[in-house]
Amino acid sequence: MAEAEEKEIRSNEESTDDSEEDESEEEPKLKYERLSNGVTEILQKDAASCMTVHEKFLALGTHYGKVYLLDVQGNITQKVDISPVKINQISLDESGEHMGICSEDGKVQVFGLYSGEEFHETFDCPIKIVAVHPQFVRSHCKQFVTGGKKLLLYEKTWMNRWKPSVLHEGEGNIRNVKWRGHLIAWANNMGVKILDVISKQRITNVPRDDISLRPDMYPCSLCWKDNLTLIIGWGTSVKICLVKERHASEMRDLPSRYVEIIFQFDTEFYISGLAPLCDQLVVLSYVKEVSEKTEMECCARPRLDIIQPLPESCEEISSDALTVRGFQENECRDYHLEHSEGESLFYIISPRDIVVAKERDQDDHIDWLLEKKKYEEALMAAEISQKTIKKHRILDIGLAYINHLVEKGEYDLAARKCQKILGKNTELWEFEVYKFKEIGQLKAISRYLPRRDPILKPLIYEMVLHEFLESDYEGFAMLIKEWPGDLYNNAIIVQVVVDHLKKDPQNRTLLRTLAELYTYDQRYGKALEIYLTLRHKDVFQLIHKHNLFSSIRDKIVLLVDFDSEKAVDMLLDNEDKISIDKVVEELENRPELQHVYLHKLFKRDHHKGQRYHEKQISLYAEYDRPNLLPFLRDSTHCPLEKALEICQQRNFVEEMVYLLSRMGNSRSALKMIMEELNDVDKAIEFAKEQDDGELWEDLILYSIDKPPFITGLLNNIGTHVDPILLIHRIKEGMEIPNLRDSLVKILQDYNLQILLREGCKKILVADSLSLLKKMHRTQMKGIRVDEENICESCLSPILPSDASKSFSVTVFHCRHMFHKECLPVPSTMSPLQFCNICSAKHRGPGSAILEMKK
Repeated sequence: MAEAEEKEIRSNEESTDDSEEDESEEEPKLKYERLSNGVTEILQKDAASCMTVHEKFLALGTHYGKVYLLDVQGNITQKVDISPVKINQISLDESGEHMGICSEDGKVQVFGLYSGEEFHETFDCPIKIVAVHPQFVRSHCKQFVTGGKKLLLYEKTWMNRWKPSVLHEGEGNIRNVKWRGHLIAWANNMGVKILDVISKQRITNVPRDDISLRPDMYPCSLCWKDNLTLIIGWGTSVKICLVKERHASEMRDLPSRYVEIIFQFDTEFYISGLAPLCDQLVVLSYVKEVSEKTEMECCARPRLDIIQPLPESCEEISSDALTVRGFQENECRDYHLEHSEGESLFYIISPRDIVVAKERDQDDHIDWLLEKKKYEEALMAAEISQKTIKKHRILDIGLAYINHLVEKGEYDLAARKCQKILGKNTELWEFEVYKFKEIGQLKAISRYLPRRDPILKPLIYEMVLHEFLESDYEGFAMLIKEWPGDLYNNAIIVQVVVDHLKKDPQNRTLLRTLAELYTYDQRYGKALEIYLTLRHKDVFQLIHKHNLFSSIRDKIVLLVDFDSEKAVDMLLDNEDKISIDKVVEELENRPELQHVYLHKLFKRDHHKGQRYHEKQISLYAEYDRPNLLPFLRDSTHCPLEKALEICQQRNFVEEMVYLLSRMGNSRSALKMIMEELNDVDKAIEFAKEQDDGELWEDLILYSIDKPPFITGLLNNIGTHVDPILLIHRIKEGMEIPNLRDSLVKILQDYNLQILLREGCKKILVADSLSLLKKMHRTQMKGIRVDEENICESCLSPILPSDASKSFSVTVFHCRHMFHKECLPVPSTMSPLQFCNICSAKHRGPGSAILEMKK
């Protein structure tokens, strides 16, 4: 019922005038529902005049003098007949056990809901307000105030009698009163006063701003935010007042407290009620507008605004127009706003309707997002608040999101979201797949189907593969490559592909896919045949992965012809499975492929294929001459005569030069360089390599009548042969190109050699001197001789046991020690003494001696 009426309010709010946007993208801050059940029944026969809210129940007063106690759902729990006329005010203490009621006929009642104590009085004028002490339940707080033409405070005396005292009078009727803690705030025709009940001192007077408004038609709204903050709304003005303690030095005859207005601003409409919401305000406004039909001012729907107070102004956070029953006939004084502090509930009371506003929770936020079709945000909000939401399930939101995307035609995005939303629920996955099939979009969801945990029924995957096979061979091939083979019945798919190949036997995509299917089915032989027929790169991977070397022994030519690099590397890596001899035999009729194999084999190991080195000479000569000379140089198993014969047949001069020099025929090789190649630089380089004086002589003799050759010799011969030998042989009058430059170079090379020798000499002398000094310093150092040392000849202690006897000891720089009498007597030819031990090895550091005598 409440939901239906809430929808009614929303639908009515959507039919606002043209000045308001029909579809606001800004999310409302509050949600609304009518207070129904017993309230609906009451307001059909009566009209609400006032209401007060406790966290446990509600108290509603009517124009017919009835007071109803209601639960928070609006059900009637108790009915009290107070008066035949309008109930003006109902007041409850904080415990909710005591109630004060006043009516238009002057009656005032204060009584306990669960006790017998009662106050009953009838005044001679209408009593507009009544307020019981917030702590009325306590014995020392038995106080309440009433307001008509004057404000009276009633206190219970020790004899259980009620003693009245006048707090204020003379400024017209008391229109409103709010009691919080020890402070009472009330409004009369002139303004708002605040009284300290303890000291009985009036703290302040806040005057009314707009005196043109009738106070009975546009009453003042009062609300305590906390024990010291009072919110005042009157006409279009809002003031927030803070009660502060006055400093002792400022007391004099002033009250101990004073009031400071911390915020003040004007609103667009007339204020009917106020309530705090954290640091913001909830304002109920009475609105008048000009009718388009009659062009007369009329009552519009009341507004409930959330306002953020600012130092000099305010900011409107949200604004909602409320369609309450009978709003066209209501005045500003007919609306009231009450709030429940504990739950942030706000009750909008009008004569024919009571609407409850409450802060929107995460479920409401998600509702709004779904209503605006913001499914992505709704899903995210649900995931973040999944522990607190009660109304929604993440899965339901996700499914609604998928359906929404499908309706919009965003099939790929819808399929992608299935992964996250459906998770491991196989039933939902299969349901969605069939749904995509119905709309012809199986391809869209194919990329996102689960392949592991969970795995769907094989029929699902086969259905998708059939869809691709009928219209998209490439897509079909991609799925076969990506999907594990155990997702579907491989035999069924193989048969379908074979049937399609009957219509198009040369289709490479289908053939490649069939090879992959055969691989999944472990029919590697058939897969290998197809790959070789297609010359597909995956053939090598297939051979390696499944060790198919026995199957390719007769297919070596095909493999090497397809990709010689990969094939040869594979064959060389697996010599133990396919021997070198077998490969060479298979490639016998394809010498160009045989050469590729043997060349790579030689690069890996110069000795493994030594039996084929003679064959390789012809292969290199035929297919790869640039590598022939390096082969001849590196091979130690190559028959030189055979190689020379082949090179002579093909007139490979460089190779013949190398072979002749290797065979010891350097002169013939040099002659070939000079005559065939006509390259003096190469001839000089060859002579340098051989380092043979006779070759240099032959080179000079051959070059003596060739000026260009002489120039080359002069430029390069200097460090190997004396240039004078060449210069003396040059005929007089012979014109030699660049002779001067060549001679200058010879002189420069000679000077450079002299400088190098001198530099080396200086370095040698300096090093020798440094080492000599070092040796001298070393030999000048003393050597310790003590009882532990022995004579190296007699092996007795070097020092005598009797220190008083004279003794003579010889100590060599090698640290060997001898008694003088143990050394041989030096000869007259060589007076120097040497260490017997070291002299047997070399004449070294022990050649000089230290003699110690005593």
